[in-house]
Amino acid sequence: MTGVVATAERSRIWSHPELGLHAVLDANGSVRLGSSGQGWDRLVPLVEVTATGHGRLWSGERFIETAIGERLAYRSHDTRTLRDGGLERTTIRLADPVTGLAAEVTLEASPGATFLRSRVRLVNEGVDPLRLESVTTLTLGGITSSVAESSIAEDGLDGLTLHWADNDWLAECRWRQAELRDEVVPLSRFAHGREGRGCFERSSQGSWSTGRHLPVAALTDPAGNAWLWQIESSAGWRFETGEREGAAYIALFGPDDAHHQWHQLLAPGEDFHTVPAVLVRAETGGLDAAFGTLTDYRRGIRRDHPDHRTLPVIYNDYMNTLNGDPTTERLLPLVESAAVAGAEVFVIDAGWYDDAQGWWDSVGAWEPAPNRFPGGIQEVLDAITKRGMTPGLWLEPEVVGVRSPLAQTLPPEAFFRRGGLRVTEHGRHHLDLRHPAARAHLDEVVDRLVGEWGVGYLKLDYNINIGPGTENGTESAGAGLLGHHRAHLDWMAGLLDRHPQLVLENCGSGGLRWDYAQLAVAQLQSTSDQQDPLRYPPITAAAATAATPEQAAVWAYPQPDQTFDEIAFTLTGPLLGRVHLSGFLNLMSDEQFDLVRSAVSVYKEVRGEIGTGHPFWPLGLPGWEDGWIAHGLRGSDATYVMVWRRESGDGDSRTFTVPHLLGAPVRAAVLYPANADAGAEWDAAKGQLTVSLPRVNTAVLVRLGGS
Repeated sequence: MTGVVATAERSRIWSHPELGLHAVLDANGSVRLGSSGQGWDRLVPLVEVTATGHGRLWSGERFIETAIGERLAYRSHDTRTLRDGGLERTTIRLADPVTGLAAEVTLEASPGATFLRSRVRLVNEGVDPLRLESVTTLTLGGITSSVAESSIAEDGLDGLTLHWADNDWLAECRWRQAELRDEVVPLSRFAHGREGRGCFERSSQGSWSTGRHLPVAALTDPAGNAWLWQIESSAGWRFETGEREGAAYIALFGPDDAHHQWHQLLAPGEDFHTVPAVLVRAETGGLDAAFGTLTDYRRGIRRDHPDHRTLPVIYNDYMNTLNGDPTTERLLPLVESAAVAGAEVFVIDAGWYDDAQGWWDSVGAWEPAPNRFPGGIQEVLDAITKRGMTPGLWLEPEVVGVRSPLAQTLPPEAFFRRGGLRVTEHGRHHLDLRHPAARAHLDEVVDRLVGEWGVGYLKLDYNINIGPGTENGTESAGAGLLGHHRAHLDWMAGLLDRHPQLVLENCGSGGLRWDYAQLAVAQLQSTSDQQDPLRYPPITAAAATAATPEQAAVWAYPQPDQTFDEIAFTLTGPLLGRVHLSGFLNLMSDEQFDLVRSAVSVYKEVRGEIGTGHPFWPLGLPGWEDGWIAHGLRGSDATYVMVWRRESGDGDSRTFTVPHLLGAPVRAAVLYPANADAGAEWDAAKGQLTVSLPRVNTAVLVRLGGS
């Protein structure tokens, strides 16, 4: 990378050779970012901004071609190397002569790496207030397919495939794809003078950042090129891609007015920081290679924590087991059996704080229920510790039930409000963690649980979508939501500062707040609330597209009424991620329990590879109804492939290519389970693995490595 303007390239102020990107400056002072070799007219202004009174130059669904974006002119730039890891940070400074708005664009990358992280700071240097309505974190133009580049066709979108992920409760990480040209209608520039007004867009809605879609998507072409992006926001986000001058562009946003009720009034001298976003480029290897780079990037931006290296096995009493109704009598046998099975953390999930089963709208104080624990909850926590496990508790910190005393004792300003009224959703109010009383309450709770009770693991859940946000005074609801979420992240970081060994799990009714604003702080991510083991495999297999494998917690809930195949099927799922074990292990036969202990033992053998490995998908990203699903992990010492065959999986075997092992004389060994009658054969000359599963609804973990 370089921040130097060469004499022969006076228009180029920054470049990133590994990404094939450069920022160029035109005669009017506008800076644009795009792919190497593309014409100026195909690129997009480095920052696009709409503000009240300063909209777009071409009205439509797209939020590029803005008046302020076109006017923002180059001031200066500099590049410096940071001490941590040799990261290079370039700051490009722009200014709008009409409004006085200044922009500082920060681009971060490591030498030799193929990712670019961006964020923008806007400062009002003018004399009048400016009401922002949208601002990009990253824009990029000039993307064309190798198919178009190698032909005489003028359509640069020809051959580009768009990939995005729908997300829902119990149905997370559902990847889809379509030809970009099918989503962006071609129009005749000769007849109309320009492209259309539309684009392909995806955005969040309300406070579940991934309640509809993942903030991750990609463009690929047949030659193995991939452009993969991620927006890091727990509040609003949006991306769009479309056509500009016969090439594709990408624009990445945090919250905006049109989609999230966000606007930000900047008085003279005030500033605003966008949410971060990252772009990954792979010139070969397609999505697998791009997600490998994104995995390394995610590991680099998150808070360091020993959990990422030790990967302890977690037992949680909730899923298909106690279901939010724990008592001492029910828990103690589970504690004993979990310890014997090899669990290292035991989490008491929901319900521990209220004697009634209908506790949903009474949460908030987080005190133990005396009737559930006649000898006190400490009796159970001590039993967990004596069996060599770390005790954990479930908590939903951001909500207060309408029947909770705290709904009356905390000040009104400590809660989300809109139109001057307190917001209520599904029997709960929502705390605003910018308010000192709300934060002090939660600090007292966690310091008590951790400091006095000895809890070392907190599952932080988030089960309501509170809508667009909160209005504190004259602020917009979307700005209030963004402000709260930034305070929430700061609160979590403060917990870990005070309790460095504490482990935080991020959960939002499963995976409905699954983003790297959260996961840069929290150690684990709940992948789903899915209770049907036959529906879980596509979520499990695709989880590494949304989180590093060592942060992706997958449920395994074997039960005494299940067959050996059913037990092994659910236990295989988490073996390349994080194990969330549940089920009535105490009621199993010896043969059933041996299957559980065997799975945990295998996991402990392979987990040393998970925290540094890279995911890949030998059969492609899974479809929701796919009969055969495969997910792999490329480790330093071996490669691991997990294969599921569900009811719709025809044939007894599947053969697929593992490109990075082509020609390698490795051995294929079935690690788990031993009872599936599974087979695995490796053809080194073709680089192909054949896995046989003679029965439907079975799964297997295969190791490819030395003998």
